[in-house]
Amino acid sequence: MLSPTSTEIIRATLPVVGAAIGDITSLFYRKMFAAHPDLERDLFNRGNQKQGGQQKALAGAIAAFAALQLEPDQARVDLILSRIANKHASLGIEPAQYAIVHTHLFDAIVEVLGDAVTPEVAAAWDEVYWTMAETLIAMEAGLYRAAGVAPGDVWRQVRVRERRHESADTVSFVLTSVDGGSLPAFAPGQYLSVGVHLSDGARQIRQYSLSSAPSHQDWRITVKRVDGQLLSDGSHSPAGEVSNFLYRNVFENDLLDVTTPFGDLVLQDDDAPLLLISAGIGCTPMMGMLSHLADTEDTRPISVLHADRSPSNHAHRAELTELVERLPFAVMHRWYEDLGARRPEADLRKGRADLGEITVAPGTRAYLCGPLPFMLGMREALLEKDVAAENIHYEVFGPDSWAAAPA
Repeated sequence: MLSPTSTEIIRATLPVVGAAIGDITSLFYRKMFAAHPDLERDLFNRGNQKQGGQQKALAGAIAAFAALQLEPDQARVDLILSRIANKHASLGIEPAQYAIVHTHLFDAIVEVLGDAVTPEVAAAWDEVYWTMAETLIAMEAGLYRAAGVAPGDVWRQVRVRERRHESADTVSFVLTSVDGGSLPAFAPGQYLSVGVHLSDGARQIRQYSLSSAPSHQDWRITVKRVDGQLLSDGSHSPAGEVSNFLYRNVFENDLLDVTTPFGDLVLQDDDAPLLLISAGIGCTPMMGMLSHLADTEDTRPISVLHADRSPSNHAHRAELTELVERLPFAVMHRWYEDLGARRPEADLRKGRADLGEITVAPGTRAYLCGPLPFMLGMREALLEKDVAAENIHYEVFGPDSWAAAPA
């Protein structure tokens, strides 16, 4: 909690800092990467940097955290910081790196705001930063302890036991230990990081959900090839550096650098009805959850909703059907923008996902994964159906701008 003096200074300066936070974070990254080019090359997602998504997400997280020091909402603070802490743990972030961020972030604040940054203002925002940083450091230390590793020591090599196409542009990799030993445990819905060395010498890292039931013998991830696209404003979205590398270059018996699993999109240990909602490659954490639920013969009501471009684009389509059929009280609803020659059926519709006719049982826990606009739309629809906000859980791969969205 901030000191009373800092709280009042933050209250007075938040509008000014908030209005400039986008410029501040953009300058911060430029300064930090100029001083530490290895961080851009080997740790940060270069695609997100080029698109500006990471800058926006950092700006939103800082502004949201600062605002929550004025009107405390511990649940929302926990939501924001839990996602960041798990992502950091999956990257092997260590406490010393927070000092690097602090140096260049505050250099950027002073450069953007100039004389407005008096010693008192600087001290108040410094307190905000270290309150946030020290909370994250403590949370990450807890995650490392729970995983049984030293802070930052999360990387290991695994062997690809099987590569299988799940759709035309999606492959899954079954991963096993190199020495035949056990792999660390994980919870259904968690993810791991994969690091690859690209042709220009950079090591780029991305996160992939574990798309199988928990096992000490093997892990499975599912990777979608991502081609660059021309956007409506005339710009191009970048192709997926790591996903495309994996899709084109990794096969049986190859070795991969991966991390211990992390992530807070996990099934709660209760018997609440479940609603699993996904779009596109967002199906992957749901596949892990459903595999676990089927293996444990879960008997609660489960509704599975998935949206995709077409049946041929739907990764794990047949496996999803098989898993739902194994669960006695599970139902499935699918929407495809293009049904091809198929006709609509009771659980198969043409168009975009629509919860209007879906019955949601009282006390339902909803889990969402897919493009951010899709998830925000589903969240609004769930709230309209009286699903409690605290029962709506989500996963974002890439910069998490959900955290800055209104509660």
